[in-house]
This record gives sequence, C-alpha cells and structure tokens, in this order.
Amino acid sequence: MAKDSQDEGILKKLEHGLEYFIFASRWVQAPIYVALIFAAFAYAWKSVQELLHLLQGFATATESTIMLGILSLVDISMVANLVNMVVVGGYVTFVSRIDFGENGDRPDWLDHINANTLKVKLAGSLASISAIHLLKSFIDITASAAEKPMSAGHEKVIMWQAIIHGVFLASMMLFAWGEKMQRHDNH
Repeated sequence: MAKDSQDEGILKKLEHGLEYFIFASRWVQAPIYVALIFAAFAYAWKSVQELLHLLQGFATATESTIMLGILSLVDISMVANLVNMVVVGGYVTFVSRIDFGENGDRPDWLDHINANTLKVKLAGSLASISAIHLLKSFIDITASAAEKPMSAGHEKVIMWQAIIHGVFLASMMLFAWGEKMQRHDNH
C-alpha cells in the first residue's frame, strides 16, 4: 500500500513539473513581441522618410500626389497600430499581465481583452489597412486616367485588392458575430 502511495506521489510531482513547464512555455512568445517592437521602430523611420518625400515635392505636387502621400502616412500609422495591438494585446493575453503601476496611460481596451476580442480588433485593423490600399489604387487610377488607360494587369490588381478587402470585411464580421455569440447568455 505504501508503494502505491509513493508511486502516486511521484506521478503527481511529474505531472506538476510537466504542467509548470507547459505553462512557462508561454515566455517563448516574449522575444517575438520584442522583435515586433524593433520592427515598429523601423517602420517609424519609414514614416519619417515618407513625410520628407511628401514635403520635398510639395510645391509642384498635384492634389492626387499629396493625397497619396497622406494615405501612405495613414497606412503606416494603421500598420503601427496593428503591431502595437499585437504586441500589447498578445503579451497581456498569452504571456503575462503588464504592471502599469500608477501610470494613467493604461489603454482602456486592456481591461477587457481576450483572444476573441483581439481577433476582432486585428481583423478590423486589417480591413482598414486593406481599405487604404484599395483607396490608394483608386486615386492612382483617377490621377493617371487622363494620361493613359488602365492596363489589364492593373485591372487584375484592383480586382484582387477588392476581393481581398471583401474577405477581410467578411472575416471581421464573422469574428465579431462569433464574439457576440460567446458573450450572449442565451445562445
């Protein structure tokens, strides 16, 4: 009888050690989030370059050129927001809580973030970024329509951008609907 009890104790310790190891493995994601932060710094530098490019030709730029430059900056901003959401939301959801102390800069959305709400936010961000790219293509078509007709290759690109944008929108709506269903008490 003592042997069985001792074996059960060893098995419980092994099980506890394995569970601790599995739980601690969440820290494997931390370097990925740090890498994304460095990528965001590189992208921030790209926004400075884009602004300098926009200002450099501002005096002779057409309205369409200025609009495209501004949309590029908006696009960069939205991608940076997406990266920030992934880093902060992913870290808080999957790795560890962030202790903000007395700092009042804590984003409100962190108080009710989970994997599902993070998916909805990410899908919304991707749909917004896709919309900016589609809008840039439409403006580019309008600006260059007087000079030359749209080629079949350009037409295909626009078509695929529109299809991809539709897929992002549908995904966002499905994620949001799924999130709502999970929160609904009577589903």
